[in-house]
Amino acid sequence: MPVKKILVPVRGDGKGENILAHAAAIARHHHAHVEVLHCRARPADMIPYGVVVPSALREQIKRQASELANAEEEALVNSFVGLLPELGLSRTDGSTGHDGATASWHEEEGKMADVIRPWGRLADLIVVAKPDRDRNLGSNTLRAALYHCGRPVLMVPPTDTAPRSVCHHLAIAWNGSMQGSRVVALSLDLLREAEAVTILDGGSHHAATSGEELARYLGFNGVTAGIHRIDASHSPGEVILAEAAKAGADTLVMGAYSHSREHETVFGGATQHVVDRSTMPVVLAH
Repeated sequence: MPVKKILVPVRGDGKGENILAHAAAIARHHHAHVEVLHCRARPADMIPYGVVVPSALREQIKRQASELANAEEEALVNSFVGLLPELGLSRTDGSTGHDGATASWHEEEGKMADVIRPWGRLADLIVVAKPDRDRNLGSNTLRAALYHCGRPVLMVPPTDTAPRSVCHHLAIAWNGSMQGSRVVALSLDLLREAEAVTILDGGSHHAATSGEELARYLGFNGVTAGIHRIDASHSPGEVILAEAAKAGADTLVMGAYSHSREHETVFGGATQHVVDRSTMPVVLAH
């Protein structure tokens, strides 16, 4: 699937600049359009839940929340406009057809997890921040993108400087699962444009989904991939991250949550370990 439209949902949590920088690096390489979606808080959501609030105070809270949202939006738009030249993006209105790497800004009220569901379904790639468990931010956004959009999701870790390139060397975590095959199919354009692709072959239950067969499938699609066998029988998430770094990859590609997310969060799992510990961008699909 060609990467031509990249969705970048943002809010005033300080992570937008880093997410946009990663999206811009991909957009420059693929001549794609970046659609920045600001999820603006609804004033009604600021009313304390389950607490009786006098009508006068309710209106005051709504008014102050609206004023705060306006100020936040203005600051984010100004930051967005100022970043575009530095990131090699040209601002457009987001209409059909563009030349080179472009970007547009859209505003919508609502919680990010709710807003991202309809917007993400018509994007070729959704770029989100790595969840911040200490601040309880981002988990619902990642979950909504993975479970409700049917698109590949690029999860990016915090970085001190804007990345000059992303997805130049892709490592595919492979075990023959349906989620693994889905993320490969959805990421073919990224794989074709990569300088190197390494299959981290953790073994499959059937010869038809072996690492060799994956390499053969990729070959039919114009991708040359090397195979690196790994033993992921114990601590698979830790092994995957270590072997991806050892292979020299700058981005990991893997299927997400072969078990339910709740099961992996409680009992551990490869995906949850990667989500929590990865220091490199990760392309995920469920």
